[in-house]
Amino acid sequence: MGIITRSAANNITTGGVILPAGINDASVASITALAQVSAGDGITLISSQTASASASLSFTTGIDSTYRTYLFKFINMHPATDNVNFTFNMSTDGGSNYNVTKTTTNFYAYHDEADTGTALGYDSGFDLAQSTSYQVLRNSIGNDSDQSVSGQMFLFSPSSTTFVKHFLSRVNGSQYADYTVETNVSGYGDTTSAVDAIDFKYSSGNIDAGTIYMYGIA
Repeated sequence: MGIITRSAANNITTGGVILPAGINDASVASITALAQVSAGDGITLISSQTASASASLSFTTGIDSTYRTYLFKFINMHPATDNVNFTFNMSTDGGSNYNVTKTTTNFYAYHDEADTGTALGYDSGFDLAQSTSYQVLRNSIGNDSDQSVSGQMFLFSPSSTTFVKHFLSRVNGSQYADYTVETNVSGYGDTTSAVDAIDFKYSSGNIDAGTIYMYGIA
């Protein structure tokens, strides 16, 4: 056993932890190779879209079997029209039709700027029950210059041809009546066909500004 090896061995605890004395210029300089270390689960930016008076933002490429989970991040989605809902839908034909049947549920919490109104509750009015309609992720968003929606949504195993397509979202929006409202929406697209495109839009009018990022999670 060489001197460096003995020195290193003497500075390793029975639990396998290297003591500070075991790391010095000589021990580091003598390293000739490192074992391959797994990077573990990672997140990769696939694409992004920025609105500019856009009717909708659609992702029609990049949703496939490469990743089992997709993450969409919404940054300051500002509507052109006041008091509108931020929504999404899925497609199984590359974006020709956004009409996947969905069953969903949601709850919310809000607080107004005047500190006079607060609530936490379940909102059945924006649930879907086997509906092909666009799902509301946050309702009643204002179009003042300081009002918008930000948040995120996960889509799980969209390329599966065995299971339904689960999703869950968490967004915060500035309501037209000056409330901050957080909404948690979850559910599934009731299809065993692969989902390969997704569309985001407001219930009326354009998306004036804002960016959506799409990530793949290994």
